[in-house]
Amino acid sequence: MTPASSVLLLTTLTGFGYGLLAWLGLFNAAGALPRGQWFGPVVIVVALGFASAGLMASTLHLGRPERAWRAFSQWRSSWLSREGVAAVLTYLPACGFAALWWFWGQDAAATRALGLVSAAFGLVTVGCTAMIYASLIPIRQWHNRHTVPDYLVFAIFSGAVLLAVMQAAWFGHSGTVALVACLAALLALVLKFAYWRFIDRQAPLTTLTSATGVRQAAKMHALDQPHFSQNYILREMGFQLARKHAAKLRKWTYVLAFIAPAIFCALAAMDVAPVVFGVLALVTTGAGLFLERWLFFAEATHTAAIYYGHTI
Repeated sequence: MTPASSVLLLTTLTGFGYGLLAWLGLFNAAGALPRGQWFGPVVIVVALGFASAGLMASTLHLGRPERAWRAFSQWRSSWLSREGVAAVLTYLPACGFAALWWFWGQDAAATRALGLVSAAFGLVTVGCTAMIYASLIPIRQWHNRHTVPDYLVFAIFSGAVLLAVMQAAWFGHSGTVALVACLAALLALVLKFAYWRFIDRQAPLTTLTSATGVRQAAKMHALDQPHFSQNYILREMGFQLARKHAAKLRKWTYVLAFIAPAIFCALAAMDVAPVVFGVLALVTTGAGLFLERWLFFAEATHTAAIYYGHTI
């Protein structure tokens, strides 16, 4: 598939935003955050800012962005619509969470409860985003058991890194949050390795021969191409990435998205220049996950491409 920058921004930025909101709610409910009247509301604004930037970027991929509001009407059958509804609904408990934190304090039972509700809504939105791709049966690299867990873990990981940076900048230390981010980075590394191992070993959903329905036929091939010029399928679904380039980019993804952030977060957790190493972890995480998202789309193959001589 052709990677679109708007969708790359959507899946990366919303992960940071909703992951940050989820961790803020969870850590506050557990009483594991330093006391600060301004800290919670500011973090919530940053989280919603990341999420909003990603959602707004996604509209750039639409042919008629002014009609984006119509997507909300199909929530009964469309995961895209459910994502939009969940994203909007998340603003309500998140804003309430910020208000209660400011007026009643972060230790109030209502504040902690609404923080957990905000966390749940944020993760549900990420899950809906993942299901947009996991529900597409013709694309084997997406329609599998890895897609949804990977999206959720990447959001949890990136959100933890962002929270660690903000806590270090605000209070001078990141402690437990940085340690959690380090562990989340390692978990994300394992899941990404498992995903790539799975799609590399997975057999094609169909071939040009099996698509004909003739069981006894020899291996078939097209005598002529079914097109004379570029068309929608070739433009959107016919993107192919050379194996040698994919292997090199995967190595960079491992280093940038997971290994380097894990090391930086571990150093921050030990109070070794937590702000500096926190920022380094955030920068490498952002660059690495953007590259990981690019590969997620670039390596995807649609069954329609077999009629144009592409392997899937």
